[in-house]
Amino acid sequence: MATITLKGNTINTVGNLPKVGSSAPDFTLTAGNLSKVSLADYKGFKLILNIFPSIDTGTCAASVRQF
Repeated sequence: MATITLKGNTINTVGNLPKVGSSAPDFTLTAGNLSKVSLADYKGFKLILNIFPSIDTGTCAASVRQF
């Protein structure tokens, strides 16, 4: 568990946050064109992952706009 601050409020996470500079575990995601992509597809690139459950909810939609 890690402790973070969100809008001035202390929140405990489930699980641990990754260490700065650590590599992400391999993954497979669906791209915008519905093809499958994995971490290996981005080898040699700097990559930011912004993953959200659904654009149909106000909270998730707001997180995408603010990111």
